[in-house]
Amino acid sequence: MQKIPVSVVVMTKNEERNIAKCLKALAEFDEVFVIDSRSTDATCALAASLGAKVVDFQWNGKYPKKKQWCLEQLPFSHPVVLYVDADEEMTPALAREIRASLPRFEAGAGGAFVPFDYVFCGRKLRHGHRVYKLALLARDRSRFLDYDDLDVAHMWEVEGHYQPQVRGQTFALREPMVHNDHDSLFHYFDKHNRYSDWEASLRVKGLMNDPREANLGGRALLKRLFHALPFKAPISFLHSYVFRLGFLDGKAGFDYAVARAMYYWQIRIKTEEIRKARQACAEDGDDKVVAGAAK
Repeated sequence: MQKIPVSVVVMTKNEERNIAKCLKALAEFDEVFVIDSRSTDATCALAASLGAKVVDFQWNGKYPKKKQWCLEQLPFSHPVVLYVDADEEMTPALAREIRASLPRFEAGAGGAFVPFDYVFCGRKLRHGHRVYKLALLARDRSRFLDYDDLDVAHMWEVEGHYQPQVRGQTFALREPMVHNDHDSLFHYFDKHNRYSDWEASLRVKGLMNDPREANLGGRALLKRLFHALPFKAPISFLHSYVFRLGFLDGKAGFDYAVARAMYYWQIRIKTEEIRKARQACAEDGDDKVVAGAAK
């Protein structure tokens, strides 16, 4: 059968433990780019040996960040682009569904949300939380927004936890991608520590949930409601473990619900830390103005 006429973008940095599994699962796709951020391990060599087009990326500290840079700079052969992280794995069922969805893009659709099955502590979670990412895009009708986040010290060159802006209809695919990171839990918590820095900064600036982002169904409203709620950590635990039946996933379901709650706890205390620091700076500034006026 002819390969799927979609250009795949895999973003990497030191992903030698994940990249072979990721790329082998993408064998049905016609074009695969690996956009590498100066890996010091065997990521690039492995990717090239598996037929991927390896492109070096060095971030200049400004916008566009990595995903938008790809849309602007890569010599794509196809009008539809699929973003895949190195720790994600395509399934045959999802590949077939993507192939079948391409006429919708020809008719003007802007993007498709891909659901994800998470592997956590060695177990694929069947319950608890379903993540959707707008990962399949009409490249000429999509853009990753510029956020006021370049001052977040521990963020990096990849866009944060937000969906791109698209022109045209969006729709959801039914078959999931598998998220299975073979790195240690240190890597998992380190990444979420960085993301909680990013989200805390944006919350203080009032920039969360930009209305220009594409959202699935009523998720934009649900995000705004959740943003306004106090006690996000215990609420997120109850949502994952009780309301979304995470307890049916056993110990891994419990641990995942705790980890998700910890993420929102981190955001809360980091948000408070930023606000206190800003208030202290403002008070110091006022004191200097008063002292100057007294002289």
